[in-house]
Amino acid sequence: MALETLKGIEQIGGFKIVRVKPPEMSWDDFDKLRDEYPINITERMNTISFKIQNGPIKEVGVNGCQVDTLIEAAKMIVEGLNKQFPCRENSLVITKLEEALLWSMKRKLDREKRQVEGLDKP
Repeated sequence: MALETLKGIEQIGGFKIVRVKPPEMSWDDFDKLRDEYPINITERMNTISFKIQNGPIKEVGVNGCQVDTLIEAAKMIVEGLNKQFPCRENSLVITKLEEALLWSMKRKLDREKRQVEGLDKP
């Protein structure tokens, strides 16, 4: 039921969602696409998977999702569930996930201000 809330969603956090492996493509070749398409949803198995960024972007380039992409996906799922089953608790979860995204953005802005964003530095 939770993944049904993401039907029709084509991207999360700026990353395109891949839902089906092309039949002519091997799983090894499909895995190589994960750098470009790090989010995979498989409805028939009721799974969502994320390839996580490995290393600082300025040093290694984008090769996966940041944690905020996972938080955004969770927020989208809870928002979808809340449309079907609205309740105060779902609304609070959504608020807290939004708060988590704001703190993540604050951290990023602080790192940009200190000129260490995207680098392997504290």
